[in-house]
Amino acid sequence: MESWLPIFVVAPLGMAFFNLIITKFVRHVSPYLTLSVVIFLLGLSLFFLGHEPFFYAVGGWQPPLGITLVWDSLSQLLILIVSIITLAVTLFAIPYMQQYTAQNKFYSLYLLMIAGMNGVILTGDFFNLFVFMEIASIASYALVAFGVEAEELEASFKYLILGGVSSTIILLGIALLYAATGTLNMADISATIQQGVSKNVLFFTFALFLMGFGLKSALVPFHAWLPDAHPSAPAPISAMLSGLIIKALGIYSVARIFFIIFGIVPIIKTILMVLGALSMVIGVFLAVGQWDFKRLLAYHSISQMGYVMVGIGLATPLGILGGLFHLLNHAVFKSLLFLCSGAFEYTTGTRQLKQLGGLIRKMPWTGSSCSIAALSISGVPPFNGFWSKFIIIVALFQSQNYLLAIITVFVSFMTLISFVKVQKYSLFGVLPKKLQDIKEVPVLMVSGMVILALLCIGLGVLFPVYGVSILESARNLMLEPARYLQYAMP
Repeated sequence: MESWLPIFVVAPLGMAFFNLIITKFVRHVSPYLTLSVVIFLLGLSLFFLGHEPFFYAVGGWQPPLGITLVWDSLSQLLILIVSIITLAVTLFAIPYMQQYTAQNKFYSLYLLMIAGMNGVILTGDFFNLFVFMEIASIASYALVAFGVEAEELEASFKYLILGGVSSTIILLGIALLYAATGTLNMADISATIQQGVSKNVLFFTFALFLMGFGLKSALVPFHAWLPDAHPSAPAPISAMLSGLIIKALGIYSVARIFFIIFGIVPIIKTILMVLGALSMVIGVFLAVGQWDFKRLLAYHSISQMGYVMVGIGLATPLGILGGLFHLLNHAVFKSLLFLCSGAFEYTTGTRQLKQLGGLIRKMPWTGSSCSIAALSISGVPPFNGFWSKFIIIVALFQSQNYLLAIITVFVSFMTLISFVKVQKYSLFGVLPKKLQDIKEVPVLMVSGMVILALLCIGLGVLFPVYGVSILESARNLMLEPARYLQYAMP
C-alpha cells in the first residue's frame, strides 16, 4: 500500500499538465478530467482510512537522507477533509465556471492547488513542506485574480505580497532549524531536539513559524489579506480558500510542527490561545456589520479559525478534540456557505444582502442548504457546529479558563445574530421585482451544496453514535508526539 501514497500528489499534479495538453485537441473536457481525479482521490482516501501509520521513502532513499511521505492519523483526517470538500466544490464549479473564459487554465490551477495541499499534509520533511506550500499558494494567487477585474487583481496582489512575506519568514525558520539540527526530516529533527538544541535558536524559530503560518491561517493580527481575497475569488475558489487552504497550509502546519515535531511548549500554548481569542472576537465584530455576503463570510473565517486555535492551544485531550472537530466542521459549513453565496450571485448578479430577499421561494435547494450551513456555523443543535463549539467551551471550563469560555459563548451568540441577518435579508422577506424571474441553479451546483448540507446534518446528528472515534487517534498523536518517531523513521 505504501507505493500508492504518492498518488495523492502525483495524480492532480500530472493531470494539471495533461489537461493543458489534451484541451488543445479536445475542448471542454477539463471539468470532467478534474472530476475524475477528485473522485479517484476520494476513493483512495477512503481506502487508506484507518490504516496503520507508515512512511513512504521516495525513490527508495531512506530517511533522514531521502524525501518521505508520512501517513498517520492527523494526515488521514486532513486528506479526507480535502477529498470530500474538493468533490463538492468541483461539482459546483462545472456549471459555475462556464461564465468565465480559459476554463482549461482554471482547472489546471485548481488541480495544482489540490496537489500542493496534499503534499503539505503528507510530507515528512520541512523543505518539501515549503515546496508544496508554494505550489498551492501560487495557484491560489492566480485563481483569486481569475476574473481579472480591478477588485480581483488588487486582492490577488495583496494576497501575493503578504503570502510572499509569509513564505520568506517560514523559509528563514526552516534554514535556522536546519543549521541547528543538520537535518530537514521532521522525525529526525524531533529526535535531535529531544537530545538538546540551543533554546535561543528554537524560540526564535518558534516566533518565525508563528508569524509565517499565522499569515497562512489568517489569524489576527496576520489577517489583512483574507477579507479581500475571499470575496474577490470565484465562488468555488472562495470555498477552497476558506474551507481548505487556510487549514492545510496554516492550522495543520501549526498542529504538526508545534505539537508533533517540537512537542508541547507552555508559552506556545498561551500564544496560540491569545491569537485564537483575538481572532474570534475581532473577526465576529468585523463580520456583523458587513452587507456584502462573501465579505461577511470572509470575516467569519477569521473568527472560526480562532475557535480551532483556542481548542488546540488548550493542549488538553478535550480541547484538542474540539479543535480538530471544529476544523472538520468549519471546512464543511464554510465551504457550503461560500457555494451558496456564489449560487445567489450566479442567479441574481449581486452579493449585497440589501438587494436580495425571498430567495428561498425561488431557490429552495440553495436556500435550504444556506439555512443548514447558517445554523451549523451559529452552533445551533443538533448541527455539527454545535458539538465542536460545545466541546471547546466545556474544555475551557474544565481547564478553569472561565473568561475565555464566556468570550467563546459570546462570540457564538454574535455569530448567530450575524446569520439571522443573512437569512432575513437573503432568504426571507419580500422578493424584489427585478428578481421575480430567477430560478434554481443547475443541478450540479445543487448537488455540490446538498452533499455538504447532508454532512452538516450527519456530522451533528450522528456525533453521539460515532463520538470520539474518528478524531481520537489524531488527538492522541498530538498529545503523545513520541509516537511519531515510531513509524516515521526506519
